[in-house]
Amino acid sequence: MINIQKQIHHYNSEVSKFEAQLIAISKTKPDEDIIIAYESGQRHFGENKVQELSGKFERLPKDIKWHMVGHLQRNKIKFIANFVYLIHSVDSERLLAAIDKQARKVGRTINVLLQIHIAEEDTKSGFTVNEIDELINSPSFKSYSNVKISGLMGMATNTENKSLIRSEFKGLKDSFEKLKSEHKVLSNMDTISMGMSGDYKIALEEGSTMIRIGSSIFGSRNYAS
Repeated sequence: MINIQKQIHHYNSEVSKFEAQLIAISKTKPDEDIIIAYESGQRHFGENKVQELSGKFERLPKDIKWHMVGHLQRNKIKFIANFVYLIHSVDSERLLAAIDKQARKVGRTINVLLQIHIAEEDTKSGFTVNEIDELINSPSFKSYSNVKISGLMGMATNTENKSLIRSEFKGLKDSFEKLKSEHKVLSNMDTISMGMSGDYKIALEEGSTMIRIGSSIFGSRNYAS
């Protein structure tokens, strides 16, 4: 059985060397496990399903910073708009516009990350850098006053080829710097969310400011829940 407290301390020690942030991915895990991590000092947790995220927000301590890391359907934004700390997976303008609309309704500005497709796998979604350029330069973008683009997110190819993973992470960091320098509205971006249990060390070395660790902290997930 994994010692959650030990793992939290281990990963926070790892990220502190790079001045990065650990997001403990708690999807499918019970409240009791999250409380163990919370009492170990962890405050940032990530979920990938709106219903589960909303329930945990209601039941668990209110100083937890909740991250939405999975695919987000536009019709479900309203259930998390009043509390979500950061949405990692914004992969289209339609989703960005919908988040802005719901944020305006609840009187908040919601922090988001634009997801960039960096992997060779077609199953992973996201913008290209050119598509982000087009988004920022579009007339509609100026109307999105209740979302703040805090940075970028990407997922590397699921492979044992560390050179490929490193290249993909380096590409995301390069895209981050390019977009910051070329668009004034993005000049304050400070977040690069990349790296999971199998590749987080490479991600940190290539400039990640936020890693997403789940099963290595909490153990195997219960996909039936």
